[in-house]
Amino acid sequence: MLGAWTSLAHPSIAEIFASAGVDFIGIDLEHSTISLEQAGRIIAAAHAGGIACLPRVSSHNGEQIKRLLDSGADGIIVPNVSTRNEVGRIVEWCKYPPLGKRSYGIARAQRYGFNFEEYTRTWNERSLIIIQIESKEGIEAADDLLSHDCVDGAMIGPYDLSGSLGIPGQLSDSRVTEACARVVKACSRKGRACGTHIIDPTEENVGVAFREGYTFVVLASDVFVLWKWSERMRELVARLRKTLAP
Repeated sequence: MLGAWTSLAHPSIAEIFASAGVDFIGIDLEHSTISLEQAGRIIAAAHAGGIACLPRVSSHNGEQIKRLLDSGADGIIVPNVSTRNEVGRIVEWCKYPPLGKRSYGIARAQRYGFNFEEYTRTWNERSLIIIQIESKEGIEAADDLLSHDCVDGAMIGPYDLSGSLGIPGQLSDSRVTEACARVVKACSRKGRACGTHIIDPTEENVGVAFREGYTFVVLASDVFVLWKWSERMRELVARLRKTLAP
């Protein structure tokens, strides 16, 4: 599967990404100023484009998770999961009884009551929980974290992982790549999905990721696309100023 990623708040970005043919859109509430209201609009835009939407929450926050799910999110990505107890709390927040303790409400997810029965009856089976493994502790506990039946997959956070290993930003260091490989293998053993985020995706590096065992890849993000475009634009502006100078 291929995903898009948004850290900017406007739903038009989600509409554009939905037209690109990706399978899902991730919303980054961890490293952005996107509010719950804005996230709800992005979720609606993704669904209008016919694709799933998986917000990454800002922290292990049951209230935020509940409100995003009631806004219609198809599941949740949770950052920096390192212990089995954390997994248990996440499942409690995400799943209805008897699997969890999610409270029953009437909101956009349930079509304001029109779809309450079907939504609540099918939610536990079709909803997704993706945990991010991005610390030394998480790497060591990967098999245990992924053994919970309600965890559908893991997404590796290479930047935080490199920081946890004491080499922030050095993503090509063998310690980082070996730690990532351990998570990929743990996902394969447990039959879980495994994803990563590629900042500057190409056919070559995305193909390499899938050959290494990843099963989903997030392709850049709105911020990365604008950053790369702005780098080229800055070079063009500099050349134009030199050419057009009196």
